[in-house]
Order: sequence, then C-alpha cells, then structure tokens
Amino acid sequence: MTPALHENIAWLTQTAQRLLQGCQTRAQDGTVLYTPDGKAHYAALWTRDFAYMVEYTADLIPQEHIEACIRCLLRGQRTDGAMPDRVRPDGTPVYVAGPENSPLGEPNLDNPPFLVIVVDAYLQRVPLPRRQTLFKEWSTPLDKGLDWVPLSTHGLVYNNPDKPHSPYGFTDCIGKTGELLMESLLYWTACRRLERWHRQIGRIQRAAEYHRRAQEIEKNLTRLWDDKREAFLAATRDCKQVDIWGNAYALSIGFPLGDRKAKLQRLSVQRYEDYMWKGQVRHLFKGEYWQRLLTPIAPDRYQNGAYWATATGWVMQAIHPVNPQLAERGFQELIDDFRTNGVYECIHPEYRQLESYVVSACNPLGSARAIWNQS
Repeated sequence: MTPALHENIAWLTQTAQRLLQGCQTRAQDGTVLYTPDGKAHYAALWTRDFAYMVEYTADLIPQEHIEACIRCLLRGQRTDGAMPDRVRPDGTPVYVAGPENSPLGEPNLDNPPFLVIVVDAYLQRVPLPRRQTLFKEWSTPLDKGLDWVPLSTHGLVYNNPDKPHSPYGFTDCIGKTGELLMESLLYWTACRRLERWHRQIGRIQRAAEYHRRAQEIEKNLTRLWDDKREAFLAATRDCKQVDIWGNAYALSIGFPLGDRKAKLQRLSVQRYEDYMWKGQVRHLFKGEYWQRLLTPIAPDRYQNGAYWATATGWVMQAIHPVNPQLAERGFQELIDDFRTNGVYECIHPEYRQLESYVVSACNPLGSARAIWNQS
C-alpha cells in the first residue's frame, strides 16, 4: 500500500467516526438511533442507511447500539411482513418512502433484504456462543420479511407497473418497474446470508429454500442483460436503462456473472468519465435521465443525474482487478473533494446537497479497506 493510500484511508476512517457520532439521536425509549446525516434532515433511523453503516464500518459503532437499532427496526415490522423504511424517534414505523402525507407508491422493496444484511454483519462480530441464539430469535421476522417481497415467475424482484413500490432506497423516487436489477441483487445476497445462518442452526429445509431462490436469480438475471450495451438494465419495463450502480454492485458482491464479468469490467473502465465526477457516481451515464419518476425531479438533481459517493466503493471494487491505478485515482479524487468541500449526500457541478451524509463516507471506506486489506 502506498503512503497516500494509507493516509487517505486513515483520514476517511476519522471522518466516518466523526459522522457516525454526529448523526446520533435519542429515541423516546432511550435507544441511540443513527440517522442518515448529521444535520437532522433525515431525523429517523433509516433501514438501508443503517445497514450500510454496519456492513461497512461496524467496528466504528458500539455493539450495543447496533443491537438496539436492529431490535427497533424488527419491532416495526408490519403484520404482512413489510419492514419499515424508517422508524421515528417516537417509535412509529414508516413503510413507504417520501413524506408521510404523500408517500411514493407502495412500501419499499429493499427494506427486508437490508434487515438481513445488517443482522448478518452484526452477528459476525458477536461472540460465538451468542450468534445462534440471536439468529434463532430474529430469524422468523427476517424470513417473513423476505417472503413479503414480490417476485416474478423467474424469481427476480418484481415491481408492478400499475401499482409500483418505491424500489431501492437510493432510487426511491424512480419508477423502475417489471423485473428489477439492484433489488434482485440485494435479495440474492440476503438469501445467501440467510441460507448460511439457517444451515448453522440445523434448519436444512429453510436453508435449501434460500439456496433455490438465490439460484433462480443467478439463472434469470440475464433477462436484464443488454447484449448491445454489454451491461445490465435497471428494469424490464419502465426505466430499461443501464444502471451504473447495479452493475458495479453486482461485481462488488461477487455475483456469479460468467463471461459477462469481463464485459462489465471493461465497460466500467472504458466509460469511467461518463459516470464519475470527483470520485462520485451517477446512477446513469452522463446525459441520460430516468424514463419514469414517482415524484418530479429536475434533470441533474438528486437521483436524476447528481453524483453520489454511496456507490463509489462498488466502482472501486469493480475496476480494481483490471485497472488498480484507476481505482486508486477515483479514491484519491473522492478524498480530495471531501477534504476541500465536505461530505455530501450528492453533488453536481451546479449544486451540492446535504453535507455530513454518513454513508457517503462509510461505504467507500469499507470498500477501500477490503481492496487494500486495511482494517
């Protein structure tokens, strides 16, 4: 590891620690909640943001805080299995993205997989004798949550075009419908994790069911593949567009891609300038905008054209095996921008939105430590 990399990882670690401390708020029952930002803009415990914090930087968060937040989210599960999008400090669960008086469609599709991700990341840090005890306690709501997620006949996460759910939370304003890429990848990794835990406690039949579901996704994700563009599309109905985040995420989590892996890596390198700016990542290639929105967003704003650090680490992991210099350059550009301008939710040459956004630091930090083997 070069001295510059070592210094950048150390600086980002300190920054993530500061943001994780600054985003804490107390619930009415005394639970320490981790909000997405340090500015009280998102004043609640958001499922996906917390899952990212724990998945990528669990060592920077007190274990008792993680467990208390997991219990808070699990308590908010709806009777049909839907997991909360967020839980307010008064303990009220909210299931749909957007303002409570103007929700964006049906409950988010990503929350059940994210509950599995955060539980899995936490259990790996718990002392061995307690892991199985906790999983046995939490497995029923986790199973019920995944069973709630709508799947197509091909086993992919499905969003009804006539009555859409808000999909993956970092595109929760976007009307992706039909069979979905990012959401199916999240479901796949959740199935793999639950398969492992159920097998450990001897629930072989349930483990086999999750193995089957994961294999269905592995077999059928090609339904979203575009041979001409040599990349996966975000969806099969509305928003049949190349999803930069989803393709990078597939590479970063080790999804079995066969000969498509090299094609995706090549595309990620060759078109790097078309989706990256200051080390941060656009959802779509430059000049492209989502074909369907669940709420109006101007071009080049927020989820419709701004650049985000949330996905930077996945891009680094995607391209590092084939072009480590480019991965290191992207990381350096990200740190330079953070040092100069601050850590924002998203940025664009014309504006910046919401400073002190926590996962903008946590996600790239986790990936950087994985790539360069520094904990």
